[in-house]
Amino acid sequence: MKVIHYIPSINRRSGGTAVYMQLLAKELGRLADLHVVTHRWPYPVAMENAELHYISRSLLGGMRREFVALLDEIRPDVVHVNGCWMPQCALAQWLAQRRGCKIVLTPHGMLEPWIIRNHYFTKKLPALWLYQKNVVKAADCLHATAISEKENLLALGYNANIVVIPNGIDTGSVALKSSWQRRREMLFMSRVHVKKGIETLIEAVSLMHDDLRGYVITVAGEGDRRYIETLKDKICRLGLGDMFRFVGGVYGNGKWQLLKNADVLVLPTFSENFGIVVAEALACGTPVITTKGAPWHDLETRGCGWWIERDVESLANALKEYLTLDENTLERMGRNGRRLVEEKYSSRRMAEDMFRVYAGLLG
Repeated sequence: MKVIHYIPSINRRSGGTAVYMQLLAKELGRLADLHVVTHRWPYPVAMENAELHYISRSLLGGMRREFVALLDEIRPDVVHVNGCWMPQCALAQWLAQRRGCKIVLTPHGMLEPWIIRNHYFTKKLPALWLYQKNVVKAADCLHATAISEKENLLALGYNANIVVIPNGIDTGSVALKSSWQRRREMLFMSRVHVKKGIETLIEAVSLMHDDLRGYVITVAGEGDRRYIETLKDKICRLGLGDMFRFVGGVYGNGKWQLLKNADVLVLPTFSENFGIVVAEALACGTPVITTKGAPWHDLETRGCGWWIERDVESLANALKEYLTLDENTLERMGRNGRRLVEEKYSSRRMAEDMFRVYAGLLG
């Protein structure tokens, strides 16, 4: 089976989609003749078991010509498009369907209600009219990473052929932490963007200032420089300057060390189709606090974290509960999280499930 994955960027700074592609390719490339087609950006993640092709991203320039040449050369059975709203994604799908390829579309959370409402009249509505609605309808299959995302896609009414395959991580390469003794370190690790709810964290820490005395909250992630400066200004106004530490994007071994050193990962996001950093933290044995904007009810059912409402009070209450736990309880939660990821969120299982979807489309 020949498969092309089109993804606009594999820049490590673009967030979870690049990591998803890296992990999926490593395992899916063992099962199929896999090609990843993307555009040139700085800091690409490495790809194993897939042939990587760079093409122009210019709609009026070379993208059409270069992608058509690849389609004619590779002759894929399936073209899997990753992303929405960018016209390049729509063009890739249209060109592939004209050549009879089966199409799988992964929105990566970009069709979630919070995302659609953001800049709706200025950006989303024009795109829906021009191309986005039609390409969702035309896809042979939509891939959601959680039941909640599937329900939101069904509510749009564009396409009911939806499969749910959670994202995964390579648990074999992630070591479990060896100690759950409190270091008084909390971690926010994600793209620093308003969607990720970091302002909710700042306000909750302000409410808990006395209880969290001596704690350090590390903020690890890339983001718009001006937005980061507004966050730092807010932190200073609230008298929290000694508690927050911005370290920028951290990758490779440095990322895993931060996840293991943290007593708890906090991701108070407004919208997340999966939230791969949650799985990464759990794989390390670090409990997690995240919101119902992310599909992580397993945190509660499997006893490895807190799944809360998207507001300051709920986050403050979760932090209060976390502070009451002893080391043995934190270790039990950490080991529960590791088992959860091994059983349900491995990248090998993700790839096998995806391969079955392709095979089903091809009959």
